[in-house]
Amino acid sequence: MHSRPDPPRCVVFDLDDTLFLERDYVRSGFDAAGAWMRAHLGVQGFAEQAWKLFEHGVRGTTFDDALAVCGVEPTEEVVTALVAVYRAHEPAIRMLPDARECVDVLRSTIALALVTDGPVEAQRAKARAMESERWAQVAVFTGDLEPGEAKPHPRAFLEVETVVGEAGAACVYVADNPAKDFAGPRGLGWRTVRIRRSGSLHEGRASGDDVDAELSDLTGLLALLGVTVP
Repeated sequence: MHSRPDPPRCVVFDLDDTLFLERDYVRSGFDAAGAWMRAHLGVQGFAEQAWKLFEHGVRGTTFDDALAVCGVEPTEEVVTALVAVYRAHEPAIRMLPDARECVDVLRSTIALALVTDGPVEAQRAKARAMESERWAQVAVFTGDLEPGEAKPHPRAFLEVETVVGEAGAACVYVADNPAKDFAGPRGLGWRTVRIRRSGSLHEGRASGDDVDAELSDLTGLLALLGVTVP
C-alpha cells in the first residue's frame, strides 16, 4: 500500500470471499435446494450432483444440469423454485476466524461498514450470518439501489461516507474481486485492499492498478493499515 502517515477512520468490508468463502455459501444453498427437491419431488441426491458440477466449474446452468442428471426435466417452474429456495435460505456459514478476530479488534476503535453486491435477499441473509448488526455502522446492499448502481458504481460508497462522516483516504475498502470491487471507492480517493483467499472464486484473477495491497486473509490487515491494537 502507498505510504500514508495516518491509519484509516473507516474500514468497509465486502462479504463474499472476504469475510467467508463463497463456496461455503454455495454448498449451503445447494443443501437447501436438495431438501426442497426431496420434500416436493421425492428426488434424492440433487445437492450432491449440483456440488459436483460446481466443483467442475459449471456456472449459470448448475440447477438445470443437476436436474437433468437426476432425471428431472429442468422446467422453468422447477428451476425458478430452486433459485428462490437458494436465495432465501438462511446459510450455514460463519465468519472465518481471521475475519472475526480482525473485526472484533477494529470495531472498538474504527467505524466499520459493509458494501455488497448481489440479490438483496441472499446478501442480507449472508450479512445476518456474519452478525453485521453487531459491528457495522451501516450496511449498503447495492440490490436496494437504482439499476446500474451496483459496483463499480460509487453510489454505495458515497452512502457510507454520508453515514460515517468520513471520506477519501480516511476510508478503506476491503474486498476480493478486482473486476468490480475497487474502481468505485478508488475514484473517491479511498484506499483499497484485496483479500485473495485460497479457494475464493476470483483467486486466479490478477489485481489491477486500483488495488493498493493484497493479503491472503485478514490476519495482516491491522498492521498494513497502521492500526494499533489497544
